[in-house]
Amino acid sequence: MKKILIGGLIGGILLFAWQTASWTFLNMHEKGQQFTSKQDSIMSYLNSSGLAEGSYMLPRAAPGVSMEEMEKQMASSNGKPWARLTYYKSMDADMVMNMIRGLLANIIIVCLLCWIFAKISSAGFSTYLTASITVGIITFTNGAYTGHIWYPLFDINAFFIDALASWGLVGVWLGWWMQRK
Repeated sequence: MKKILIGGLIGGILLFAWQTASWTFLNMHEKGQQFTSKQDSIMSYLNSSGLAEGSYMLPRAAPGVSMEEMEKQMASSNGKPWARLTYYKSMDADMVMNMIRGLLANIIIVCLLCWIFAKISSAGFSTYLTASITVGIITFTNGAYTGHIWYPLFDINAFFIDALASWGLVGVWLGWWMQRK
C-alpha cells in the first residue's frame, strides 16, 4: 500500500508539474486561447445581449424543430463560418482551489495506475514506462482527440505532446519506483 501511495503522490506531482509548465511558461496551448484585439467589443456585446451562462454552438437549429428543419439548417450552414461559444457572467481569477483539485485528481489517477501495476508480477522498467505512455495515449484519444474530431482544437498537437511527455515522466518515475524492493 505504501508503494502505491508514494508512487501516486510523486507521480501525481510530476503530472501536475508538466501540466503547469505546458499551460504557463511553455505556453504550448496558445493556439487554443488566442488574443483578439476585438475582445472588448465582443465582451461588451455579449454582456449587453442578455445571453445566459452556457456553451453555445453557432449556428444551430432551435430545440424542438423537426428533423427536416434541422437538416435544412445544416445544409444552409455548410461551408460557412461557425463558432463554439462558452460564456460566463463572472470571471474568478483565484486559481488556488482549481489547482488543489487538479493536483488531487492527478494523485488519485496515478495511485489507480500504481494499484494496477502492483497486480503485475515481474514487470521491468520498460513495461511500466510503456504502460504509462499507453495510459497517456488512451487519455488523449478518449478526451482531446475525440472532441477534436467534431470540434477541431487549435492546440490539439499540444494536447498530444502533453499526453506523451507527462505520462512519459510518470512512466520513468514508476519504472524506477515500482520495481524497487
